[in-house]
Amino acid sequence: MRTLNRLLLAGLFATVPLAVMAADDVSKAEPEVTIHTEGDKVIQEYRQNGFLYAIKVTPKGAPPYFLVRADGTDANFIRSDQPDMLIPSWKIFEWK
Repeated sequence: MRTLNRLLLAGLFATVPLAVMAADDVSKAEPEVTIHTEGDKVIQEYRQNGFLYAIKVTPKGAPPYFLVRADGTDANFIRSDQPDMLIPSWKIFEWK
């Protein structure tokens, strides 16, 4: 019986660090939100562990809309409310 108690106590001490690491992962589950403006639009970028997964665009005087990743891996974004709308993913010309 004494050996069983020692094994249970050793198992308890072995699982405590795992529970602490799991609690740390839960605290990092909240997304990082970066807010900036471009012209008359307010743009909020949502990142999870540095991965940009959604963009909320709020134009002045218009309803906000979300851009989300089309396939989850590369930088192809689609509008969540109009998934058939094409969003350009590169610049051809730029004036400054």
